[in-house]
Amino acid sequence: MFNTQSIPQIPPVEEAYKFLNVELNPDGSLTRHGDPPTLPASPEPDPNNPNSSSLSKDIPLNAATNTFIRLFRPLRPPPDAKLPLLIYFHGGGFVFASAAIAPFHASCCRMSTHLPALIASVEYRLAPEHRLPAAYQDAMDAVSWARDQAAADSGGGADPWMEELADFSRVFLMGSSAGGNIVYRTGLALLDEDVRPMKIVGLIMNQPFFGGAPRTGSELKYYNDPIIPLHGADLLWSLALPPGADRAHEYCDPLAGGGPHEERIRRLPVSLVRGYSGDLLVDKQKEFAEMLTARGARVVAQFEDGGHHAVELFDPKFADALYDAVRDFVVAY
Repeated sequence: MFNTQSIPQIPPVEEAYKFLNVELNPDGSLTRHGDPPTLPASPEPDPNNPNSSSLSKDIPLNAATNTFIRLFRPLRPPPDAKLPLLIYFHGGGFVFASAAIAPFHASCCRMSTHLPALIASVEYRLAPEHRLPAAYQDAMDAVSWARDQAAADSGGGADPWMEELADFSRVFLMGSSAGGNIVYRTGLALLDEDVRPMKIVGLIMNQPFFGGAPRTGSELKYYNDPIIPLHGADLLWSLALPPGADRAHEYCDPLAGGGPHEERIRRLPVSLVRGYSGDLLVDKQKEFAEMLTARGARVVAQFEDGGHHAVELFDPKFADALYDAVRDFVVAY
């Protein structure tokens, strides 16, 4: 525990805007400077890239919200095999990124081949233009799309890749950072939904983006983290949460409210929760995994030494370790 003398001086919000390289406009929208480049989907083998081992294509999800699925498949799947389906939610603090930006596109390409699996990466709406729960609603749209694909599979009419390769009895929700938060909220919401003939068998939450009103030890220790410093995380929450909400809101803090979801949590599918000791969010991730276990959920908790937030996007060694862990979890369940 940190005493009051150890609480660092957090830079003002103006510095957070500078760090994130964004400007808040008078209409409440955000100008994002320096976003990573986007990549087009590649539904056919690329003759200029003989090392490519996966294909991808974009499928409209909800015309009213301008969302879509970027679907990835192995270029050469195992013969006569049905593959698990991972519905994937990218990171970015609910404010940044896309299923089409280079880092997440490349990660899904590699993961699809590595497992192997079909990866349905969801283009969800971003805050502050669309504050939470907009991203959660888009996640439910994605699950409904997958359920409809499963229903169409038996009678024809499904997407050809899904019809050929998807094992709808082995569907997983996976997300990194903000995407891990989305997985948890979606898993809870789906407890009241009938997704048959599809079956969701597991939740995969990699470095889930959670917070809270009290500062944790890792937040204070790594407050000046070069990837996601504490003042940057605070700004992301202020832009993403509903108007008037603070970090005590349950969208931010899964332990908020004294456990209103206790009975529901024990009915969640088996959950993989991963984190790294060098991430300023790691203490909250550990509290989250412990809370799930205490309330009767089945949890596989993996907290590795070193690393930092979103490390797998920067270091191939950590990326391969993540893909191995996901593959082992998918095979086990």
